[in-house]
Amino acid sequence: MNNKRLLIVDDDPRNIFALVHTLRAKSFDCLSCLSAEEAIKLLKTDEIVDAVLIDMMMPDMDGYDAIPIIKNIPSREIMAIIAVTAQAMTGDKEKCILAGADDYISKPINVDKLLLALLKI
Repeated sequence: MNNKRLLIVDDDPRNIFALVHTLRAKSFDCLSCLSAEEAIKLLKTDEIVDAVLIDMMMPDMDGYDAIPIIKNIPSREIMAIIAVTAQAMTGDKEKCILAGADDYISKPINVDKLLLALLKI
């Protein structure tokens, strides 16, 4: 289908496992990190990453703090970032977009919606 390379950032290995399994079946190449700090370190290298799927609620550093840092990494300013969150209340999508996310997917993840969001990258 496309061979885009995605970085999945989530503190729950079960979420990473499910996403990687689903996305690889759709021909995405997947990397993963268990923390925002680890993701930022990786994104400061020249590793090829087309988009980031980041959990917004993680210990230590959450997606709201991490997204602006990622967007300020030289060469990553225009990379797509999709917020993934269990927070699906009114205003949560706007909060994610305000933090710098390019799109928003709520948990449990609707695979069709996720694939539509990934088609935009």
